[in-house]
Amino acid sequence: MDLQLESELFSKDLKNIQLQNEEILKQAYHSIQLCRTTLYKFKKKIISKGFDSMESEINFFKIIKQIPLVQLIYYSEIHSFEIQLPKGDKDAQLKSIKKKINKLNRFFSYNIDFGRYVNSGTTLFDKEYYTRDYLETFHITTSKFYFQDPEFCTPRDMLLGKYKAYDLLVIYLNEKKHRIRKGLNDKLNGVKPLEKLRWPFSNTDYVEMVYALCSKGLGKQDNQSIMQVSKKLQQLFDIEPKDIYKTFQDIKNRKNSRTIFLDDLSTSLLIEMDKSEE
Repeated sequence: MDLQLESELFSKDLKNIQLQNEEILKQAYHSIQLCRTTLYKFKKKIISKGFDSMESEINFFKIIKQIPLVQLIYYSEIHSFEIQLPKGDKDAQLKSIKKKINKLNRFFSYNIDFGRYVNSGTTLFDKEYYTRDYLETFHITTSKFYFQDPEFCTPRDMLLGKYKAYDLLVIYLNEKKHRIRKGLNDKLNGVKPLEKLRWPFSNTDYVEMVYALCSKGLGKQDNQSIMQVSKKLQQLFDIEPKDIYKTFQDIKNRKNSRTIFLDDLSTSLLIEMDKSEE
Protein backbone atom coordinates (compact mmCIF):
# COMPACT_ATOMS: atom_id res chain seq x y z
CA MET A 1 0.00 0.00 0.00
CA ASP A 2 1.19 3.52 -0.82
CA LEU A 3 2.61 5.37 2.18
CA GLN A 4 0.44 8.41 1.54
CA LEU A 5 -2.68 6.23 1.44
CA GLU A 6 -1.53 4.47 4.60
CA SER A 7 -1.25 7.83 6.38
CA GLU A 8 -4.75 8.82 5.22
CA LEU A 9 -6.18 5.57 6.60
CA PHE A 10 -4.32 6.23 9.84
CA SER A 11 -5.95 9.66 10.14
CA LYS A 12 -9.41 8.13 9.65
CA ASP A 13 -8.75 5.44 12.25
CA LEU A 14 -7.45 8.03 14.70
CA LYS A 15 -10.58 10.13 14.20
CA ASN A 16 -12.73 7.09 14.96
CA ILE A 17 -10.81 6.49 18.19
CA GLN A 18 -11.39 10.09 19.23
CA LEU A 19 -15.11 9.79 18.51
CA GLN A 20 -15.53 6.47 20.31
CA ASN A 21 -13.52 7.27 23.46
CA GLU A 22 -14.60 10.35 25.39
CA GLU A 23 -12.45 9.41 28.41
CA ILE A 24 -9.02 10.84 27.65
CA LEU A 25 -6.91 7.99 29.07
CA LYS A 26 -8.74 5.43 26.93
CA GLN A 27 -8.42 7.72 23.92
CA ALA A 28 -4.70 8.10 24.55
CA TYR A 29 -4.14 4.37 25.07
CA HIS A 30 -5.83 3.32 21.82
CA SER A 31 -4.25 6.18 19.88
CA ILE A 32 -0.76 5.21 21.04
CA GLN A 33 -1.35 1.63 19.89
CA LEU A 34 -2.51 2.82 16.47
CA CYS A 35 0.47 5.18 16.10
CA ARG A 36 2.98 2.46 16.97
CA THR A 37 1.39 -0.01 14.57
CA THR A 38 1.43 2.53 11.74
CA LEU A 39 5.04 3.54 12.34
CA TYR A 40 6.04 -0.13 12.37
CA LYS A 41 4.37 -0.58 8.98
CA PHE A 42 6.17 2.48 7.68
CA LYS A 43 9.50 1.18 8.94
CA LYS A 44 9.09 -2.22 7.26
CA LYS A 45 8.31 -0.59 3.92
CA ILE A 46 11.13 1.92 4.13
CA ILE A 47 13.72 -0.70 5.01
CA SER A 48 12.55 -3.13 2.31
CA LYS A 49 11.96 -0.66 -0.53
CA GLY A 50 13.95 2.47 0.27
CA PHE A 51 13.41 5.70 -1.68
CA ASP A 52 13.74 6.47 -5.37
CA SER A 53 15.04 10.01 -4.75
CA MET A 54 16.27 12.37 -2.08
CA GLU A 55 13.06 14.39 -2.49
CA SER A 56 10.88 11.38 -1.67
CA GLU A 57 13.02 10.63 1.40
CA ILE A 58 12.64 14.21 2.63
CA ASN A 59 8.91 14.10 1.98
CA PHE A 60 8.56 10.91 4.01
CA PHE A 61 10.51 12.00 7.09
CA LYS A 62 9.28 15.61 7.03
CA ILE A 63 5.62 15.04 6.12
CA ILE A 64 4.34 11.44 6.02
CA LYS A 65 6.11 9.98 9.05
CA GLN A 66 5.16 13.05 11.07
CA ILE A 67 1.45 12.24 10.86
CA PRO A 68 1.58 9.24 13.25
CA LEU A 69 4.77 10.39 15.01
CA VAL A 70 3.28 13.70 16.19
CA GLN A 71 0.20 11.92 17.52
CA LEU A 72 2.33 9.28 19.25
CA ILE A 73 4.31 11.94 21.12
CA TYR A 74 1.17 13.99 21.82
CA TYR A 75 -0.87 11.14 23.29
CA SER A 76 2.12 9.68 25.14
CA GLU A 77 2.61 13.04 26.86
CA ILE A 78 -1.09 13.31 27.65
CA HIS A 79 -1.20 9.78 29.08
CA SER A 80 1.84 10.45 31.27
CA PHE A 81 0.47 13.81 32.42
CA GLU A 82 -3.05 12.56 33.20
CA ILE A 83 -2.00 9.57 35.30
CA GLN A 84 0.25 11.84 37.40
CA LEU A 85 -2.30 14.67 37.77
CA PRO A 86 -3.35 15.18 41.43
CA LYS A 87 -6.85 13.91 42.15
CA GLY A 88 -9.54 16.11 43.67
CA ASP A 89 -7.31 19.10 44.44
CA LYS A 90 -8.11 21.96 42.08
CA ASP A 91 -5.19 24.17 43.12
CA ALA A 92 -2.71 21.28 42.88
CA GLN A 93 -4.04 20.41 39.43
CA LEU A 94 -3.65 23.98 38.19
CA LYS A 95 -0.14 24.11 39.65
CA SER A 96 0.73 20.87 37.84
CA ILE A 97 -0.54 22.28 34.53
CA LYS A 98 1.47 25.48 34.99
CA LYS A 99 4.61 23.46 35.70
CA LYS A 100 4.08 21.37 32.56
CA ILE A 101 3.46 24.41 30.35
CA ASN A 102 6.62 26.07 31.71
CA LYS A 103 8.56 22.93 30.80
CA LEU A 104 7.17 23.02 27.25
CA ASN A 105 8.06 26.70 26.94
CA ARG A 106 11.65 25.89 27.94
CA PHE A 107 11.72 23.35 25.11
CA PHE A 108 10.50 25.99 22.64
CA SER A 109 13.06 28.50 23.93
CA TYR A 110 15.91 25.98 23.70
CA ASN A 111 14.90 25.10 20.12
CA ILE A 112 13.95 28.61 19.02
CA ASP A 113 16.13 28.56 15.89
CA PHE A 114 14.66 25.26 14.75
CA GLY A 115 11.18 26.60 15.46
CA ARG A 116 11.84 29.62 13.26
CA TYR A 117 13.07 27.30 10.53
CA VAL A 118 9.90 25.18 10.74
CA ASN A 119 7.48 28.12 10.91
CA SER A 120 9.14 29.98 8.05
CA GLY A 121 8.42 27.13 5.63
CA THR A 122 11.95 27.28 4.26
CA THR A 123 13.67 24.16 2.88
CA LEU A 124 17.31 25.31 3.02
CA PHE A 125 18.48 22.56 5.40
CA ASP A 126 15.93 19.88 4.57
CA LYS A 127 18.60 17.65 3.05
CA GLU A 128 20.65 17.71 6.25
CA TYR A 129 17.65 17.57 8.60
CA TYR A 130 15.39 15.00 6.90
CA THR A 131 17.63 12.47 5.19
CA ARG A 132 19.65 9.72 6.83
CA ASP A 133 22.96 10.75 5.29
CA TYR A 134 23.83 13.30 7.98
CA LEU A 135 23.34 11.42 11.24
CA GLU A 136 27.06 11.66 11.99
CA THR A 137 27.20 15.39 11.28
CA PHE A 138 23.87 16.49 12.82
CA HIS A 139 23.40 14.43 15.97
CA ILE A 140 19.95 13.80 17.44
CA THR A 141 19.95 16.33 20.26
CA THR A 142 16.48 16.12 21.78
CA SER A 143 14.81 12.80 22.45
CA LYS A 144 13.70 10.55 25.27
CA PHE A 145 14.87 7.69 23.10
CA TYR A 146 18.62 7.51 23.46
CA PHE A 147 18.98 5.04 20.61
CA GLN A 148 17.50 5.83 17.22
CA ASP A 149 17.36 3.30 14.39
CA PRO A 150 19.59 4.88 11.71
CA GLU A 151 17.47 3.22 9.00
CA PHE A 152 14.28 4.92 10.18
CA CYS A 153 15.41 8.25 11.65
CA THR A 154 17.03 11.46 10.48
CA PRO A 155 18.86 14.14 12.51
CA ARG A 156 15.73 16.26 13.02
CA ASP A 157 12.61 14.22 12.28
CA MET A 158 12.08 13.39 15.96
CA LEU A 159 12.66 17.03 16.95
CA LEU A 160 10.13 18.12 14.33
CA GLY A 161 7.64 15.63 15.74
CA LYS A 162 8.15 16.92 19.28
CA TYR A 163 7.86 20.54 18.17
CA LYS A 164 4.51 19.92 16.48
CA ALA A 165 3.22 17.64 19.26
CA TYR A 166 4.16 20.14 21.97
CA ASP A 167 2.27 22.85 20.07
CA LEU A 168 -0.84 20.68 20.34
CA LEU A 169 -0.07 19.79 23.95
CA VAL A 170 -0.02 23.45 25.01
CA ILE A 171 -3.50 23.82 23.54
CA TYR A 172 -4.68 20.70 25.37
CA LEU A 173 -3.27 21.93 28.69
CA ASN A 174 -4.83 25.38 28.32
CA GLU A 175 -8.20 23.77 27.61
CA LYS A 176 -7.68 21.45 30.58
CA LYS A 177 -6.94 24.46 32.77
CA HIS A 178 -10.14 26.14 31.60
CA ARG A 179 -12.24 23.04 32.37
CA ILE A 180 -10.77 22.73 35.86
CA ARG A 181 -11.45 26.38 36.66
CA LYS A 182 -15.04 26.03 35.40
CA GLY A 183 -15.60 22.74 37.22
CA LEU A 184 -15.89 20.86 33.93
CA ASN A 185 -12.80 18.68 34.21
CA ASP A 186 -13.31 15.33 32.42
CA LYS A 187 -16.84 16.40 31.48
CA LEU A 188 -16.22 16.67 27.78
CA ASN A 189 -19.90 17.10 27.02
CA GLY A 190 -20.48 19.69 29.74
CA VAL A 191 -20.49 22.55 27.25
CA LYS A 192 -22.59 22.71 24.12
CA PRO A 193 -20.19 22.39 21.18
CA LEU A 194 -19.72 25.40 18.95
CA GLU A 195 -21.71 25.16 15.73
CA LYS A 196 -19.10 25.27 13.00
CA LEU A 197 -19.15 27.18 9.75
CA ARG A 198 -18.37 25.01 6.73
CA TRP A 199 -15.11 26.09 5.08
CA PRO A 200 -16.07 26.19 1.37
CA PHE A 201 -12.59 26.97 0.08
CA SER A 202 -9.46 24.91 -0.42
CA ASN A 203 -6.84 23.74 2.07
CA THR A 204 -4.34 26.10 0.44
CA ASP A 205 -6.75 29.02 0.84
CA TYR A 206 -7.07 28.20 4.54
CA VAL A 207 -3.30 28.11 5.05
CA GLU A 208 -2.91 31.41 3.20
CA MET A 209 -5.52 32.99 5.46
CA VAL A 210 -3.98 31.64 8.70
CA TYR A 211 -0.49 32.85 7.82
CA ALA A 212 -1.89 36.25 6.79
CA LEU A 213 -3.72 36.64 10.11
CA CYS A 214 -0.65 35.58 12.10
CA SER A 215 1.65 37.88 10.14
CA LYS A 216 -0.76 40.72 10.97
CA GLY A 217 -0.46 39.88 14.66
CA LEU A 218 -3.21 37.38 15.50
CA GLY A 219 -2.01 35.34 18.48
CA LYS A 220 1.12 37.45 18.93
CA GLN A 221 0.17 38.82 22.36
CA ASP A 222 -0.20 35.29 23.73
CA ASN A 223 2.87 33.98 21.84
CA GLN A 224 0.65 31.61 19.87
CA SER A 225 2.31 29.63 17.09
CA ILE A 226 0.82 29.07 13.65
CA MET A 227 -0.39 25.62 14.73
CA GLN A 228 -1.95 26.95 17.92
CA VAL A 229 -3.83 29.68 16.05
CA SER A 230 -4.93 27.17 13.43
CA LYS A 231 -6.20 24.76 16.07
CA LYS A 232 -8.47 27.46 17.46
CA LEU A 233 -9.73 28.47 14.02
CA GLN A 234 -10.54 24.82 13.36
CA GLN A 235 -13.00 25.05 16.25
CA LEU A 236 -14.89 27.63 14.18
CA PHE A 237 -14.45 26.35 10.63
CA ASP A 238 -15.33 22.80 9.61
CA ILE A 239 -11.88 21.95 8.25
CA GLU A 240 -8.94 19.75 9.16
CA PRO A 241 -5.99 21.38 7.39
CA LYS A 242 -3.28 19.18 5.93
CA ASP A 243 0.46 19.82 5.74
CA ILE A 244 0.30 23.45 6.85
CA TYR A 245 4.06 24.06 6.67
CA LYS A 246 4.48 22.30 3.30
CA THR A 247 1.46 24.13 1.88
CA PHE A 248 2.91 27.46 2.97
CA GLN A 249 6.13 26.61 1.16
CA ASP A 250 4.10 25.86 -2.00
CA ILE A 251 2.37 29.23 -1.62
CA LYS A 252 5.75 30.97 -1.37
CA ASN A 253 6.89 29.25 -4.58
CA ARG A 254 3.99 30.49 -6.71
CA LYS A 255 5.12 32.05 -9.97
CA ASN A 256 2.60 34.90 -10.19
CA SER A 257 0.61 36.24 -7.25
CA ARG A 258 1.53 34.52 -3.98
CA THR A 259 -1.67 35.76 -2.30
CA ILE A 260 -4.36 34.44 -4.66
CA PHE A 261 -6.99 33.86 -1.98
CA LEU A 262 -6.41 37.21 -0.28
CA ASP A 263 -6.55 38.94 -3.67
CA ASP A 264 -9.87 37.24 -4.39
CA LEU A 265 -11.22 38.28 -0.99
CA SER A 266 -10.27 41.89 -1.65
CA THR A 267 -11.83 41.80 -5.12
CA SER A 268 -15.06 40.27 -3.79
CA LEU A 269 -15.31 42.91 -1.07
CA LEU A 270 -14.78 45.75 -3.56
CA ILE A 271 -17.47 44.33 -5.84
CA GLU A 272 -19.88 44.09 -2.90
CA MET A 273 -19.10 47.69 -1.94
CA ASP A 274 -19.76 48.83 -5.49
CA LYS A 275 -23.09 46.99 -5.52
CA SER A 276 -24.18 48.62 -2.28
CA GLU A 277 -23.56 52.07 -3.81
CA GLU A 278 -25.69 51.47 -6.89
